[in-house]
Amino acid sequence: MSSETMPAKGRSFTLFLLIIVYALNFLDRQILSILKEPIATELHLNDAQLGWMGGLAFGMLYSILAIPVAWLADRYSRVWIMTASLAIWSGFTAVCGLAMTFPQMFLARMGVGIGEAGGAPPAYSLIADLYPPKQRARALSVYSLAIPIGSAAGILFGGLMAAAVNWRWAFLVIGGLGVLMAPLFRLLVRDPVRGQFDKAPAAPLSFGQVAGLAFGKPSFWLMAFGASFASLVGYGFLYWFPTFLARTLHMDIVSRSELFAGAFLISGIVGILGGGILGDKLGPDRKGAYPLIPAFAFVLSVPLYALCVMAKTPHEAFLLILIPQALALMWFGPLVNAIQHLGPASARAQMAALFLLITNLIGLSAGPYFFGKVSDLLKPEYGADSIKWAFVIGLGFYLVAAVLLFFASKTIRKDWVE
Repeated sequence: MSSETMPAKGRSFTLFLLIIVYALNFLDRQILSILKEPIATELHLNDAQLGWMGGLAFGMLYSILAIPVAWLADRYSRVWIMTASLAIWSGFTAVCGLAMTFPQMFLARMGVGIGEAGGAPPAYSLIADLYPPKQRARALSVYSLAIPIGSAAGILFGGLMAAAVNWRWAFLVIGGLGVLMAPLFRLLVRDPVRGQFDKAPAAPLSFGQVAGLAFGKPSFWLMAFGASFASLVGYGFLYWFPTFLARTLHMDIVSRSELFAGAFLISGIVGILGGGILGDKLGPDRKGAYPLIPAFAFVLSVPLYALCVMAKTPHEAFLLILIPQALALMWFGPLVNAIQHLGPASARAQMAALFLLITNLIGLSAGPYFFGKVSDLLKPEYGADSIKWAFVIGLGFYLVAAVLLFFASKTIRKDWVE
């Protein structure tokens, strides 16, 4: 059934299932952030190794394999691709619970990244074919609510499970849940007609054609690298903030999982929905608003994040993280929607994958390692507070992102495809 004839409830149900799968994606991805302290103790790991495990181990293959997966998604069943991907990443998440050494954990996290490569690009393409252009930024923002929901669930569940049993069971249970969800997703979701809301649907393009199309659009590269530097801070902060709560504020694993899960859920929902609503309100008449919304948000978030990491109590940290975290997550709806309009409908999954390749190779692969390495370098002088000062140094990347997005706002009108 196409979404032309699909009732609103049918589209909403499909979007709901996509959100569940994406939430599992981030649950499996971020559970490591709350569990890395007991993992480090048992496997004898330093901060740089923890950074490799949370960044490059996952992000490298996740980013690279998204390209061939997106090529398939522009030609074949997006639902089947997502089903297989969900089963693969969930299975490797369970394998993480069996790792006995750093290399074993590193390889298991690589497997999670391989599976998750087939998650987001096909889903972006599905949503673009479920909703007309004027509703897409909002729909993509609602879809992106899975990021705070899944991340918060992973952080909270991981902390509670580690305290009640051990960290290994957290991976085993979450991985098993995703494996069980995969056939249910395939049974309930169908592919909508490609490009049905677009003026001139075309045959699928080769990746070379998509890359050539992107190379000729300055706004694509400015938004991709802007999102990359923002993601470097965002993923690094998400991965290491529980460590800050443990080392600087001396919180136990249950308390820090409850604090960060609650804060990230609240701020994530407000920020992502706010970005999508603003994008749909301002973007149709002024295309430059799509990159300008996150640019201003990043600038405002820098001093507020700095205040947060100077907090002296858990209560202060909770209150002070809400606003900057919301601002930092406002980019998802506007930028992902804008990327969808820089090429024809037949290239959407590959265009999104190319965007994610750049964003994740820089942000997801390097972010956790960058903060871990800087923390190790600062330990001789700052001791347990080294991760706090690593955050302060890293915030400068948000300003770089804002500058790039500002320039994107000047070129996007010319690059836009209706």
